[in-house]
Amino acid sequence: MYNEYDDELEVFDMEDTIEQKQALVEEAKKIPEDASWNEVFHQISDLKRKWKRIPYGESAFEESLEQEFDACLDTFYAKRNEGYQNNQQLKQELVDRAVKLSTSTDWNATSDEMNELMQQWKATGSAGKDSDDALWDAFQAARQTFYDRKREDWENRKVKFEEARSTKQDLIQEAQALKNSEDWKETSEQYRNLMERWKQAGNAGREHDDRLWNEFQEHRQVFYDKREQYYASVRSEQDEKYEQKKGLIAKAKGIVEGKEYTKEHTSTMKNLQVEWKTIGSCGKDKEDQAWQEFRSLMDAYFAGLKEFNDQKHAQWRQKMLDARARKLELIQTQKRQIKYMENEMVGLLGERAIEEMEDQIADKEDFIKELEEQLADIEKTLQGN
Repeated sequence: MYNEYDDELEVFDMEDTIEQKQALVEEAKKIPEDASWNEVFHQISDLKRKWKRIPYGESAFEESLEQEFDACLDTFYAKRNEGYQNNQQLKQELVDRAVKLSTSTDWNATSDEMNELMQQWKATGSAGKDSDDALWDAFQAARQTFYDRKREDWENRKVKFEEARSTKQDLIQEAQALKNSEDWKETSEQYRNLMERWKQAGNAGREHDDRLWNEFQEHRQVFYDKREQYYASVRSEQDEKYEQKKGLIAKAKGIVEGKEYTKEHTSTMKNLQVEWKTIGSCGKDKEDQAWQEFRSLMDAYFAGLKEFNDQKHAQWRQKMLDARARKLELIQTQKRQIKYMENEMVGLLGERAIEEMEDQIADKEDFIKELEEQLADIEKTLQGN
């Protein structure tokens, strides 16, 4: 049966539907055009849900409303798509950077960079679900490659740390066995060898290296302290001998300056030479200087004695012979000093000390050449007279 009330109800419902859709269109128009997709995402989603809940009356007017509604939203979907493209580019750059870093061996610095890339990734918006998933997989794969390599390197380093620790513990035992030695020269050489082996052993790890070094150094220091005490006592004796030799020099100098060539003075000068020999060395730094001064006084006295007893020609010849003898002795002295310094150089610890010793040896060798040239001149003069 036809019911007039039903027709009125249907017309009423269509009008209400259109009013709801017009309201949604107006609400869509009010969305600021300069708003970003992230700012309007929830609002647009809410409008679309409301639109779908409104029945469709299949009228031309409703179609025009729907077109108008979609046109309002398309502006923001275009912004979303543009944002997706920008974010896709940003994320691809992060992926490329991660791939490049994945082969790095600068573990600490690269770990910091990888963490920074992750923070940038989190701060970058969506590039669309499909792109997001693919880019994330590539990004995460590059990071995982680096961290797998870092973990492998750490495992290898732990093995090397253990090997270095074992080697250094052995060196500590060797250093301990040597610390009470009084063979100063030989043991010093052995400690130098231990130090070279210590350097070659490598790092034993932060938690062990300082402790091992302190143990190693403690044993070495025991030896070096004892060696220093020994040489300090030697230097003390040498200083005392030096003072004694200075006394002999003073006596000899007084006689020489007096220029009185008596039997008593001659006997005293000879006795001074005997006493000089019985005193012993006062150390390489002072012995040569003191000896040269003392010997020059002896030479001066006996040269004067010869000059006093002989004729002028004989005196002149003797002077030349004495000069030759002095230079020969000086050459031998220089050679002995060079040999002594070469032996001493083996026991030096510092590179600088070794270089200084080598320079001193070179100076003495040059001095010997000068003396030999002077000797040749003296021989030539003697042969001509």
